[in-house]
Amino acid sequence: MKQLTVKEVEYIAFRLAQEALSFNEPIPDFTTRFPNILESCLAAPFVTFGGKSGYSSLVERAGILFYLMVKNHPFQNGNKRIAMTTLFVFLHKNKKWLRVDTQELYNFTMWIAQSPAKLKAETVKAIQKFLKANMVAL
Repeated sequence: MKQLTVKEVEYIAFRLAQEALSFNEPIPDFTTRFPNILESCLAAPFVTFGGKSGYSSLVERAGILFYLMVKNHPFQNGNKRIAMTTLFVFLHKNKKWLRVDTQELYNFTMWIAQSPAKLKAETVKAIQKFLKANMVAL
């Protein structure tokens, strides 16, 4: 399974979100991001403990990646937009895509952003269910 790098997020996801998903709130320059948070979000889906991965499937890894990118706020602004584009880039690298209505994805992302932190496990499971229902092979 292919991982995302910080450079890929910068050159693909960040720039795509900045150019294609601009609203009345511009996304600040990539260099203004908060230190180490993006790296943590990208590494978490691939962490192992005692030789075992906490997230073994693509859906599990994509789910926790999307959750962390939305909730951990690696950027000053545009976190939900960058999280959505990062999810698409991650899926594309792994020969998958989401076939979902733009408004539905936006609403789902807003729901994740507003979810209480104490419901992290339930929210991640809901993301996995959403991904399974909408993911297609490229």
